[in-house]
Amino acid sequence: MTATVLTLSACGLSGSGAPQPAQAVTGEVKGQVSFQTWNLKSKFGDYFTGLIAEFEKQHPGTKVEWLDQPADGYADKLSADASAGTLPDIMNLSPDLAYPLYQKKLLLDLDTAAPEAKKDYLPNAWQGYVMPSPDPAQRRNAAFPWYLNTGPNFYNKQLFSQNGLDPAKPPKTYDELKDQALRLASASGGKVAMLGQTPGIEDFGLFGVPLMDEGGTRFTFNDSKGVQLVELYKAMYDAKALLPEALSATYTGSGAKFLAQQIALSSGSAYDLQKFRTDAPGLYNNIGITEPMTNTGKANMYLQGLSIAAQSKNKPTAIAFARFVTNAKNQLGFAKIVTVFPSTTGTLDDAFFTSEDGTDVGRVRVAAAKQLAGAVNYTPVQLSDQMKTILRNEIANAMLGKQSAKQALDNAVAQCDKLLRPNG
Repeated sequence: MTATVLTLSACGLSGSGAPQPAQAVTGEVKGQVSFQTWNLKSKFGDYFTGLIAEFEKQHPGTKVEWLDQPADGYADKLSADASAGTLPDIMNLSPDLAYPLYQKKLLLDLDTAAPEAKKDYLPNAWQGYVMPSPDPAQRRNAAFPWYLNTGPNFYNKQLFSQNGLDPAKPPKTYDELKDQALRLASASGGKVAMLGQTPGIEDFGLFGVPLMDEGGTRFTFNDSKGVQLVELYKAMYDAKALLPEALSATYTGSGAKFLAQQIALSSGSAYDLQKFRTDAPGLYNNIGITEPMTNTGKANMYLQGLSIAAQSKNKPTAIAFARFVTNAKNQLGFAKIVTVFPSTTGTLDDAFFTSEDGTDVGRVRVAAAKQLAGAVNYTPVQLSDQMKTILRNEIANAMLGKQSAKQALDNAVAQCDKLLRPNG
């Protein structure tokens, strides 16, 4: 399962788009289409083979060619295919991968091409694929929502109790986080940190910081609330409650540090609990589970969807297959073999997501399903990997005292806004 978020470079992407349909796509469902997934074949080959066979059985005369790409280099593969005019008919895309392709008119506007579809998906999931535009009329959907994920915060109850914290009372608010982080770092002599990474853009969203203007034309995370968040992390860094390695632009080891029981709290997803059990049984025996902190009342949500190439020569069949893969029955079936959540209306009401089975996995699944009702994808689709690195570097300089939190965020916003411009 791919959780990594990759971003195509809008500046480097080439390719020629096709005119968007002026009305719903109709036509006979027959002939061949290509379907590309993102690193799913090795673990879920039987599921997709069966799914394709069932579709072809329901629609005689159709043929689905399944392509699966590895996690590494997926964005580069899409970029190369876009430039060559060889994008698959149906593509598994996260919202940030869909955005540059949609900007180049390489993906179908599904509000127009499949107007009956919207009602079948959770409103927040459908909204997650509405592409931003200064013109409200141009804010259109670019993918059928597929599977979702969200999750709790995990904490190490043993590290809590060994360092003077009550393992039954993990932090619920940001003030409690700061207080407990400083107490833990002090009690451990700086040997145990509470957190292993500086705030990412989704943390700004959870804290209640406005990230962009309504039209998506400029970033706004340098307001007073954003400054407040960075200063909170600065206090934890100074107290050794935030790992110093987290300041590196290339650091990705927070998850490994949590597995190694060197940090006490980490965000995660329902998928992670199984990983703890198999890869770190010592941690699993001491794992605590608590709701994610948020000042907005809305948890963060990760999305995957299926987009249709604007240049597809068989749009009716491509749409029919994407709708088949993402229908309620098939999403429920997929969610029962992998720890993800369906995006279809009403499916989260299934007992699988509402009734605990006495296991930690079941408890996390039910809690996460409840969170999804109001969850949002806080990461703006315009935020490229280059912009994320800029934000991380500027925050690192603030942690080191080289500049104020306000100056760091002003610098980050200025640089990211410059990259938003067509020739940036």
